[in-house]
Amino acid sequence: MRRWRLFSAIALAGLLVDQATKLYIDGSMRLFDSIPVIENFFHITYVRNRGAAFSFLSNASWRMPFFITVSLIAAAVILVAFRKLRDDQRLAQVSLAMIFSGAVGNLIDRLRLGEVIDFLDAHWYRHHWPAFNVADSLICVGVFLLAVDMLLEEKRLKGQAVQK
Repeated sequence: MRRWRLFSAIALAGLLVDQATKLYIDGSMRLFDSIPVIENFFHITYVRNRGAAFSFLSNASWRMPFFITVSLIAAAVILVAFRKLRDDQRLAQVSLAMIFSGAVGNLIDRLRLGEVIDFLDAHWYRHHWPAFNVADSLICVGVFLLAVDMLLEEKRLKGQAVQK
């Protein structure tokens, strides 16, 4: 029960920050407005993405049913995977909560707007990485932490095998 509280707290906090930042950007900026934060490196730039990463499938007529289905399946898989974790797998618990939160955050945008609000614009002079948002960040950091947890788990299991 304790780990479900942890999952819920992280997922809810991530979702609230994601949605609050998107609502703020949408309410305070015009589409394509850009505010320099660190010149030639990082701006807040309001864009919308109809697709996924790098505008993948942005013009496909079936993109909405596809992205909604993928998001729902991902959320279900995350919940099932979380349920199977041991209580001592804290890093995996945190990472799955972050990934879940990001997936749901972008799903809310797709259901509400038909596209996702992006605004974090990292670049080197004119070489821009695609704009992203808090939900995307949660997913990326969560996946990284999950990979770290998997490496640590593998090391733990090898240590147990050596002790036997």
